[in-house]
Amino acid sequence: GIPVRPIENTIHAPTTNISNYLDEIIRPIFDKECQNTTIIDGASLIQALHQYMRKGLFKSTTLFCTLDIRNLYTMLPQEEALNILVDFLHVHGYTKVKGISLGIIRLLASIILKENVFFYGKKIYQQVLGGAMGSSFTLTLANIFMWKWQKELVRRQDMTGEYYGRYIDDVFMTWNKSENELKKIIENANTWHPNIKLEYNIGKSLLFLDVLLTNINGALSTSAYHKPAAEPYIVPFISEHPRHVFDNIVQTSRRRAIEYSSTLQSFNDERRYIKSTFLYNDYPSSFIDKTFRKFFSDYISSRSFLPFLDNEAQFIHMRIELSGQPSRQRSQVEMRITTLTTDNDHLIQESDKQQHFTIQQNQKPNELQNKLIIHYTHEKRFNTRERDMHRIFQDTFVNTPIIETKLIVGNTNRKNTMKELIRKRPPQAILKNKVKSSTMPEKNKTILQT
Repeated sequence: GIPVRPIENTIHAPTTNISNYLDEIIRPIFDKECQNTTIIDGASLIQALHQYMRKGLFKSTTLFCTLDIRNLYTMLPQEEALNILVDFLHVHGYTKVKGISLGIIRLLASIILKENVFFYGKKIYQQVLGGAMGSSFTLTLANIFMWKWQKELVRRQDMTGEYYGRYIDDVFMTWNKSENELKKIIENANTWHPNIKLEYNIGKSLLFLDVLLTNINGALSTSAYHKPAAEPYIVPFISEHPRHVFDNIVQTSRRRAIEYSSTLQSFNDERRYIKSTFLYNDYPSSFIDKTFRKFFSDYISSRSFLPFLDNEAQFIHMRIELSGQPSRQRSQVEMRITTLTTDNDHLIQESDKQQHFTIQQNQKPNELQNKLIIHYTHEKRFNTRERDMHRIFQDTFVNTPIIETKLIVGNTNRKNTMKELIRKRPPQAILKNKVKSSTMPEKNKTILQT
């Protein structure tokens, strides 16, 4: 009877720290074991398809197929997901993770899934299906749940040499046989789990994430795609943000345009779209052109003075240069995999662990030694504050031992109105149980519904 779909905000909730910790220790395991079937972003999909082409498998008859899993987060069966989590760790040789047994990990994950409640109409509701979308571990658990579901599809694709990749609840596949045969496989996959329902598209030109992919007589054409319903809004230039934030936004858009565009023409189309969007959000034309020129000069020529490319060879050279550089998302995944070590904590005696920990503590340098860090909330009227504080520090402590201290002046963005718009908890009167006797009338009892 609730007229809205509740989306829970679990920031600073009681389960937040547990969720963050489990995500920190388990996501690297998933990243490592499932990296061959995971799509990180649009650029990683394009690179995977280029590898597929180098194997000689991409033909003029090759079809693309995208699968969309409906409401994965809210349809995640809780008990089954917890069992699959333990099964996933066990299959990949883990009896403990960071010294924590699989049984304890299951209990902690159960708290994250099941202890989500919200208040509406003087009643408290508990989530009994799926997990909170704002919880970091919910994403990892959903990925592990899909690891179990997708096994048969991955096996079929491996047998025929076709590509299979998944980005959370979106799947991309290639296919070189008949379209009807592919439809039968998808319809069969729709019956593998009662909570998994697929919507699919098949064709030689399809959208996936924010990339448009087209098979043109055996040649792969790619370009950036913008949904028709997407409005051209970004962080306004007049907003209270430090200058480097605006630089980063322009650079990210530009890099995405180069990586996603397979031709100079499609890149120039995207470049014009980017500039129009920034102009619409009050970015000065001179600022946009300056950042474009700087970016191009880093990859083509230090003497470049035009804010655009006019040469196909230059564009291809820049695209090759950027393709060798991992995106921010890919770097994060690779870093998590790199830091993952074999879990053998249970083989080390407690005394040895304590001694090892003490040695590490003694050897670890103090990164904050001889540093003075000052933070302030950014406002445009304080644009010169950082420079002024360094000047005052130099003038005040020159020729004194304090001058050896490194002054670091940083800023944080102004707080938004989130806390004003979201009620974190019900009124105290609802939370207090005032029922003293079981003989009280039913209408006076606190209602707890699931």
